[in-house]
Amino acid sequence: MKRNLFIILGIIILIFIMLSALLLPGGRSKNNVSFKALIAQADAAFSKGDFTGARSAYERALNTAGDPAVLNKVKNKIETLNIDILFSPIIDDCSVRYIVKPKDTLINIARKFHTTVFLIKRANGLKSDIIHPKQKLKVNTCKFSIAVDKSQNLLFLKRNDEVIKTYLVSTGKNNSTPVGKFKVVNKLKNPVWFKAGAVVPPDSPDNVLGTRWIGLDAKGYGIHGNRDENEIGKQVTQGCVRMKNKDVEELYDIVPIGTEVIIVD
Repeated sequence: MKRNLFIILGIIILIFIMLSALLLPGGRSKNNVSFKALIAQADAAFSKGDFTGARSAYERALNTAGDPAVLNKVKNKIETLNIDILFSPIIDDCSVRYIVKPKDTLINIARKFHTTVFLIKRANGLKSDIIHPKQKLKVNTCKFSIAVDKSQNLLFLKRNDEVIKTYLVSTGKNNSTPVGKFKVVNKLKNPVWFKAGAVVPPDSPDNVLGTRWIGLDAKGYGIHGNRDENEIGKQVTQGCVRMKNKDVEELYDIVPIGTEVIIVD
């Protein structure tokens, strides 16, 4: 009996020592140093223009951070780098270095890889649509999709089903934004707003569509810009998904016609 008590007492002491190592300041320092070291490594890589190295370090840091506020900051840095890399000549798992052939055009290349001319131009720093045989171009090869969560007023841009960027948006008041699976069917720069009894030109301060329109196959519904950023993050629209103009311009350049859009409550 006494022997059993000694064994139990020994186990309790061992557990106490292990918990102390984890919970006391000295026990936490190793994780804190690791996190800080990874952030410093990521920041240094970013300052040198090594976006992939910076993203890798931030992703490792994400696994060591415990504070939700810190986690969110690191996540935002990773998502910013995702777009920086997408719009850069850096080749990753979702892109190839394409060699331009005679008679190639940016439109034909975009169609071949189911991407957009705008994304090809951004990734390669092209100022015009003119390209030349044997020119090397970075071209995206992965499939994009969009998910909208009405309850959080968030839009998620996905690549191969992995979220690469999160945007704060506005959705419809009185639950007017439709739910379901849709597709992008048209895209317009500086759209005219055809409202009941009036045609509102793109440059009018009364045009609620902002600088871009990404139309869905649900008639009359789409993703567009705004005229008042103070309304972003609220349920205030007539049913469309509204974004900051800079955000919708970014999304517009990335997603091609046919992109899947899923909207949930």
